[in-house]
Amino acid sequence: RRAREKATMAAQRKLQQEIDKVLKKIKEGVDVFDNLWEQMQASEYQNQREKFESELKKEIKKLQRFRDQVKTWQASSDVKDKKPLLEARKSVEREMERFKAAEREGKTKAFSKEGLIKAASLDPKSKARQEVRDWMNSTVDKLNSQIDELEAELE
Repeated sequence: RRAREKATMAAQRKLQQEIDKVLKKIKEGVDVFDNLWEQMQASEYQNQREKFESELKKEIKKLQRFRDQVKTWQASSDVKDKKPLLEARKSVEREMERFKAAEREGKTKAFSKEGLIKAASLDPKSKARQEVRDWMNSTVDKLNSQIDELEAELE
C-alpha cells in the first residue's frame, strides 16, 4: 500500500514538473509572439511584414500545440490546481485572436473596398510620411522646372 502511495506521489510530482515546463514554454512563446508582433507592426515594407507574419504563424502553431496539452490537463482529474492552466490557455487564445486579425488584415486586397477604406484612414505616422513625400516631390518638380528655365535662358 505504501509503495502504491509513493508511486502515486512520484507520478503527481512528475506531472506537475511537466505542467510547469509547458506553462513556462507558453509564457516564453507569448513573449516571442509579442516581440514578433511589435516588429511586424513597426515594419514599413510589405516583404518584411510577410516575413514576420510567417514567423508569427510558426509561433502560433507551437502555442496551439501547448494549448491542446493544457486542455487535456484541464479535463484530467489528476490535476488539482487548474487556475494556472486556465490563465495559460486564455493567453494563448488571445494571441490566436490577434494573429487571426493580422492574417485577415494581410489578406485585404489593396484595391478592394476594404483596402481602399483602409488606405483612406492611414495612421498618423503614415499620413505624416505621405505629406513629407508629397512636399519633397513637389519641391523637386519646382527645382526641375527652374533648371529648365535657366537652361533655356543660357541657350
